[in-house]
Amino acid sequence: MTQVTDHGGGVRSLRVPIPDNPLGHTLVYVVDTDRGPVLIDTGWDDPESWDTLAEGLTACGTSAAGIHGVVITHHHPDHHGLSGRVREASGAWIAMHAADTAVVRRTREARPERWFTYMAAKLTAAGAPEEHISPLRQPRHRTLPGLSPALPDRDIVPGELLPLPGRRLRAIWTPGHTPGHVCLHLEEDHPAHIPGRGRLFSGDHLLPEITPHVGLYEDPEDNGGPPCSSEAESLGEVTDPLGDYLDSLERVGRLAPAEVLPAHQHPFSDAAARVRELLTHHESRLTDLLALLAEPLTPWQLAERMEWNRPWSEIPYGSRTIAVSEAEAHLRRLVKLGRAEAVAGSEPVTYVAV
Repeated sequence: MTQVTDHGGGVRSLRVPIPDNPLGHTLVYVVDTDRGPVLIDTGWDDPESWDTLAEGLTACGTSAAGIHGVVITHHHPDHHGLSGRVREASGAWIAMHAADTAVVRRTREARPERWFTYMAAKLTAAGAPEEHISPLRQPRHRTLPGLSPALPDRDIVPGELLPLPGRRLRAIWTPGHTPGHVCLHLEEDHPAHIPGRGRLFSGDHLLPEITPHVGLYEDPEDNGGPPCSSEAESLGEVTDPLGDYLDSLERVGRLAPAEVLPAHQHPFSDAAARVRELLTHHESRLTDLLALLAEPLTPWQLAERMEWNRPWSEIPYGSRTIAVSEAEAHLRRLVKLGRAEAVAGSEPVTYVAV
């Protein structure tokens, strides 16, 4: 049965499944407005997910055809995947931060082969073993999820209210998980009169029990080459996703919403306490990495030695690639802080604490 939760004040959530993913589902929020319901995120582009979304909207007294607009917290396929189908059914507008819209545009234009070539080069530069890289070079099916996402037709402008008649929903730019991730602050009294400043749709930025992935902002058309190239000494001058994320966390913590409505797991209160936990977690992780970097390590070797939710030997192929990206993001932060540096002349590049 479709699981619909009424959060009061004209806000409901639908549990839209993510196929073959331990997260299980995305929480898609339905927000009533004077012009009709607006969705915050849409879920994965999959027949079961679409059917679940449609059933949930029916249970809410509406339908995909009745949606007025779609607000996307970030471009990942478990959030943006069904946006195109909703727009086709309803004529709804789709809004996204310009930084993530740029990612969507590049993704639509890049051929799948370009992504595989890019990832092979990136992992080679990160010191990945040949057995991990070779599948990317093999002439097999070349498909990746989310390679044809819908192109948004409206920009979400940080700090401004979104055009939702009868509601006050303000965009807060929270880069880190993606370059254009946004949280959405519903500047209205909590329907249960919980103390605090309204409610926050937090996407993947702030989750009650999961530490969001913060990796590199991947771009196969980046003229600078793979993120860990022989020019790694200049990493402090390039993007710093982890630094972006930590700054964004502090901004959300100061907001002090009465309740957080995340895109996964469940709603929770005391956002400031959760922010403190995450800030402490990342500071502890950076300290642990500095201890590991007492000897020169490649990003792959660092990822092998980092603490994850399971031993490295049990981490699946795709998750290892994600883990290496997270290791690289932490390395970039350490380099920017002047606490680590690339070893001159190393290839693949290694890093050491300073």
